[in-house]
Amino acid sequence: MSVSELAGLLVAVGWVVLVTLLAVVLVRLSKVLREATVLVSAVTEQAVPLLHDAADAVHSAQEQLVRVDDITANVQDAAANANALSSTVAATLGGPLVKMAAFSYGVRKAVSRQQTGLSLPQQGSEREELARLIRAEVKAATAPKRGLLSRVRRAVKG
Repeated sequence: MSVSELAGLLVAVGWVVLVTLLAVVLVRLSKVLREATVLVSAVTEQAVPLLHDAADAVHSAQEQLVRVDDITANVQDAAANANALSSTVAATLGGPLVKMAAFSYGVRKAVSRQQTGLSLPQQGSEREELARLIRAEVKAATAPKRGLLSRVRRAVKG
């Protein structure tokens, strides 16, 4: 055998080894591709129903949001009505109630003075002092208070 024949034989053996290795790689690759195909088909079979369920859940959530919007609108209307009612009650009853309270306070004071034997002042300075006290009491009674009605009014106004 000559050197050229030996070189040809080595090249032929190298090609056989290379083709054999490529054949093994291609066989393994085909197995991987088959498994990937099976996996993709299984995922597709399971994903489609999940997507339908997700779409149903989104649709249900959208219906609930529409209901919540309706409820919010109704509550807002009720709050506006309560505000209007409290304003009406305050305007209708507030002034007369304050005046009645001031008058009843004055009557109580006069009755208590009469029962204790004190008489109404006859001198000008005593009358002026009494008038000043009455004005102060009326002013205090008519001043805005931090009572229940004002709390309700503030709560309704927000």
